Amino acid sequence: MITIFIADSDGDPKELAAPCNLNLSLMEMLRAAGYTIPATCGGIALCATCRVQVLKGAERLPAAGDQELDMLDTLPDTDSSSRLACQLRISPEMDGMIFRLVPTAN
Repeated sequence: MITIFIADSDGDPKELAAPCNLNLSLMEMLRAAGYTIPATCGGIALCATCRVQVLKGAERLPAAGDQELDMLDTLPDTDSSSRLACQLRISPEMDGMIFRLVPTAN
């Protein structure tokens, strides 16, 4: 198990224990923990409704793939800290990282 921190609309990071041995994406872990993540496309990097901002530890993540980068390029207000939670697999390298949920437009 690792511990990651999730900052939601109140901005206060909350601790979340996450197993590394289930090959879950960050999106799946967040949904299982009760966070509201629409994940309209089901986790294939086509909708960006699972966008997060990496507040701490971004250098420990694998580089974004072409499909993720293409999707992020279509969104307003993205920067180098923006990632799609569906494309990030829970791994030991994520221990202690802080992510902020980015609200989706209705």
